[in-house]
Amino acid sequence: MVKVLGRKQCIKNEEWIKALQKISRLVSKEELGQLVLHTVEEIKKNTDGKKTAYAWSGGKDSLVLGEICHMAGITDCVLVVCNLEYREFMEWTEKNRPEKLAVINTGQDMEWLAAHPGMLFPQDSRAASRWFSIVQHRGQARYYKQEHLDMMLLGRRLADGNYVGSGSNIYTDRQGITKYSPLSGWAHEHVLAFIYYYGLELPPVYKWKNGYLCGTHPWPARQWTGCAENAWAEVYGIDSSIVHYAARYFKSAETFLGTLK
Repeated sequence: MVKVLGRKQCIKNEEWIKALQKISRLVSKEELGQLVLHTVEEIKKNTDGKKTAYAWSGGKDSLVLGEICHMAGITDCVLVVCNLEYREFMEWTEKNRPEKLAVINTGQDMEWLAAHPGMLFPQDSRAASRWFSIVQHRGQARYYKQEHLDMMLLGRRLADGNYVGSGSNIYTDRQGITKYSPLSGWAHEHVLAFIYYYGLELPPVYKWKNGYLCGTHPWPARQWTGCAENAWAEVYGIDSSIVHYAARYFKSAETFLGTLK
């Protein structure tokens, strides 16, 4: 493998796109095949006799995770959303959802957002991580408990700076949820190579501005914008109806729309 991508936070969006365009020169099909085989065998060993499911967000890592899990015989999965998702993304998930996908909605809506204005367009990683806590983590915990799971498989990777446990890629959090990250050692190039060689369809978010940096997310969780005006402009370019609706609740959205007149 030829590595051209570093830590996620330091990679420019266009670098992701260029890497995918030449991925067959960076990772051979044979190398990827060996990695896939090893990962599938590790999953089988670590989940043997356990009731398991995987988290599916529609993002690139979860798409790869889903295919790998299916190879290992794990088909149950969960998507966690709220009421502040992009319409085009939700339409894509409906068309491309795994067969045994459960959907949990944690309920955050525009009224909730107006009551928590600090959650609008977070400008630092700490604020952004709160979105994962109140949506993905909360919804996954709900699904884990209602399905009486023994383990939840996640698409977390060390190359993204994610915590995956100490050594084994398996750990149990404070809520008693055992999490397993079988792709933890995969490089960015491995993920892109899987998408290329297996012909996976990416969601529309990766065609939007800074799609590889932002990933899948509720629209108010959009990062890397610099300021609210830029954020509204980016959201407007994706779905203008969101901004028109938000203008009823946020002066900054109303002000942005005024600049278009």
